[in-house]
Amino acid sequence: MRIGNTREDPGEPGAARAGLARPLRVLHLNSMLKGGGTDDRSVRIAHALKATGHVVSLAGPADGEFSEVVRDLGIRFHPLRTGLMKIPLIVAAARLLRSENVEILHARHGRDYWPAIFAARLSSVRPRVVLSRHLAKSPGSWLSRRFLLSQCDALVAVSHFVAKVLKEGDSDPASDNPERHRRPPMAGDHRKIHVVYGGFDMARFRPAGSSEQRRLWGLQPAQYAFAMVGTYDFPRGKGQPEFLRAAAIVKKRVPHARFLIVGRGNMKDALEQQIEELGLKGIAWLTPYSMDMPAAMNAMDCMVLPQVGTEAIPGVICEAHACGKPVIASDLDGSGEAFAAAKYGELVPRGSIESFAQAMARWAQSPPLDLPARLQLHHRVAEKFSLERAAQDLSALYYELLEKEPRG
Repeated sequence: MRIGNTREDPGEPGAARAGLARPLRVLHLNSMLKGGGTDDRSVRIAHALKATGHVVSLAGPADGEFSEVVRDLGIRFHPLRTGLMKIPLIVAAARLLRSENVEILHARHGRDYWPAIFAARLSSVRPRVVLSRHLAKSPGSWLSRRFLLSQCDALVAVSHFVAKVLKEGDSDPASDNPERHRRPPMAGDHRKIHVVYGGFDMARFRPAGSSEQRRLWGLQPAQYAFAMVGTYDFPRGKGQPEFLRAAAIVKKRVPHARFLIVGRGNMKDALEQQIEELGLKGIAWLTPYSMDMPAAMNAMDCMVLPQVGTEAIPGVICEAHACGKPVIASDLDGSGEAFAAAKYGELVPRGSIESFAQAMARWAQSPPLDLPARLQLHHRVAEKFSLERAAQDLSALYYELLEKEPRG
């Protein structure tokens, strides 16, 4: 069914389209669409697949934060409601599979794994079922870890580290974060686990002017802006408390430094109190949630990610590098894979506040890259993490699955 090698150089225009044997009928299922990196990438990858020539639609909640983005991108959207025990979702998805004669059903969130499997069985059209794993741990329930691989056709890991956890598990008993202590593997046929990087819109994440966003943030031209981007939910967010503790050290060494927390979450009051207690008022602050992340990436001077939990592959590293910005991040889990494409900035030991502070102070004294150098970084990131590359690799996987005999 496949013609030639679809995993060709993504830098060649139309590479993915040239490898198409025929358009496939693909349905992506995402019952969240609430925002955040996973939802943003799932929507934009669906759009990239559509651009290669596949017939792609997306099913999800009508009122999701990213539902309107789906429509704006011209992806055919099927509003579905979850309902009691997800039964309405399963029944509606099964009807969609039949009416659209779908060949590939791709579930993007863990909460959609079993509904996708049940809908595929109920539909009778026998689509191949693909699941994506965006977390650096196996599914939480023993039932899923034991039986999920036997019921799907492929499980897509968004990094090699995630694939390693799914196949072998991981343990870090010395960590001060309980979620890192033990991550068990999945049982079943590990050959079904494939690595496909998530993909980022390189037409959006690229070097650009930043004066307007800096003005909105209240930054002066001479100030050096360190920023964290991501949700901040209890107990520790993505390391925002550690970021502020490092900021308290850096402010004494670099008076012109400013520290921004970009995102949202239920730690807002606690973080604002920490800012007050550390004497960072007017130097560090929380910004409103931004739907224009490329503008945010270009407005900062350095991205900081002191993650202390688990990390599949931090998209903010790829996005910051694609805009030509340095990154200082914890050296854990999939962070090294994201960092390796550009290698601009530093990876520091997880949990070492002093190491973060030292790195931040060093980079605050470093001159920014000129535009040609920033564009060079952008192209290095795009070669590995572009949406076109993700669509190309997913196309190759879809074709491989259709060449196999369907599951009984």
